[in-house]
Amino acid sequence: MIRNLAFALALASVLGAQGALADPIKRAPSSGPIAISPAVTAPPGSTLVFLSGALPTIDKAAPGTTETQTRSVLDKLEVTLKAEGLSLADVVKATVFLVGDPAKGGELDFAGLNAAWSQRFGTTDQPNKPARSTVKVAGLVAPGALVEIEVVAARAH
Repeated sequence: MIRNLAFALALASVLGAQGALADPIKRAPSSGPIAISPAVTAPPGSTLVFLSGALPTIDKAAPGTTETQTRSVLDKLEVTLKAEGLSLADVVKATVFLVGDPAKGGELDFAGLNAAWSQRFGTTDQPNKPARSTVKVAGLVAPGALVEIEVVAARAH
């Protein structure tokens, strides 16, 4: 009897864990126009992949705008994610570091960031929206860089 009970408990534990692993990543709906989610939950057992901050490719003669640099960074992140068997759809958290744009008197070009961002997140083709924080910084390691983005992606099992 005790042996059967122990087996039943062990089986229930394994089946319960497998059911939890099959849970999808949950993204709280956003209420605003920006393609971000206020909260993202990865189920237990998900594999998290942390990508280092990526900087744009910069032409020294024409460093580009926050929008064009954001597109460049997202392109790089997409390549790195693909190498891990993931895509931008798997991004659950992003941290964006923005430098004030000299062409805008040192003000952040938040609209430029969001214009590029909304082309990759919350679209018909890729509806997933990650949680996101944006931080104003005095400068980045690459001369002329206006944006650096690091992300965390999750793969639910």
